[in-house]
Amino acid sequence: MQGQQAVPSAVELVNAPIVYTGKVRELYDLKDNWLIVVTDRISAFDWVLEPAVPDKGRVLNQLSVFWFEKTKDIIANHIVHADVNKLPAGTFKENELLKDRFMVSKKADRIDIECVVRGYITGGGWRQYQQTGEVNGIPLPEGLRKNERLPEPIFTPAAKNDIGHDEDISFDEMCTQVGRELAIQLRDYSIKLYKFAHDYCAKRGIILADCKFEFGIYDGQIILIDEIFTPDSSRFWAEDNYALDIEIDSMDKEPVRTYLANTDWDKNSKPAPLPEDVIQATRTRYLDIWQQLVSN
Repeated sequence: MQGQQAVPSAVELVNAPIVYTGKVRELYDLKDNWLIVVTDRISAFDWVLEPAVPDKGRVLNQLSVFWFEKTKDIIANHIVHADVNKLPAGTFKENELLKDRFMVSKKADRIDIECVVRGYITGGGWRQYQQTGEVNGIPLPEGLRKNERLPEPIFTPAAKNDIGHDEDISFDEMCTQVGRELAIQLRDYSIKLYKFAHDYCAKRGIILADCKFEFGIYDGQIILIDEIFTPDSSRFWAEDNYALDIEIDSMDKEPVRTYLANTDWDKNSKPAPLPEDVIQATRTRYLDIWQQLVSN
């Protein structure tokens, strides 16, 4: 994957109405379908930071395209295509700049549940376990150590919240929100997807600790939407770095979080621009995960 200039926004480069701007993705209306463009913006602690990280958006988008293709026999997904030559003429003002950063997707009705699968006890799951011995209401064995692999992956959903953080909920609460039959289907799809990707990553020296999915309904069918198994939606660990009882350096924007944690930024006001060495270290992380997962 050759380097490119950073793309902090595509608004001036796309000839289509913009519908939604997220922290990283931009959604445009192509009438019959959505056009999703993945920018190089980077966020941390609910703030979009500056400057953008070159190649980050390309890695995220191309990884999702890769995984959607890999998992289409498990569950259908929202991709129509990711081929710049199939776009209506003039959609992009600069095809070369955006050709690896987009996908055309079906207009599915999003199910407002974030479907999280945890194969290891770490992060927010570890914090819950320390306090209650449970994660999202699921009792776990006593004496687990931080980062330990669970006997079986667990499904720990969250209610989607477009403003602020998603809210952890129990499976029973999820059933109340979306219905038991749909909840069971989403749980089963999520765990099957996690197991597939965990095994794939393990063969490449990577541990998939946990991940999250979003699903939608299209033409009466459950389909996978948004992104899948990217550093922004999954926790990847290098197998060589795995250990219990420590903070494992994850293969994502960890250089940004580490840098910010060691400054006096109050997290309530816009942070100062990130230093160039932090930007480059983060860019390298994203390119490395692409190399290990796709090119090996």
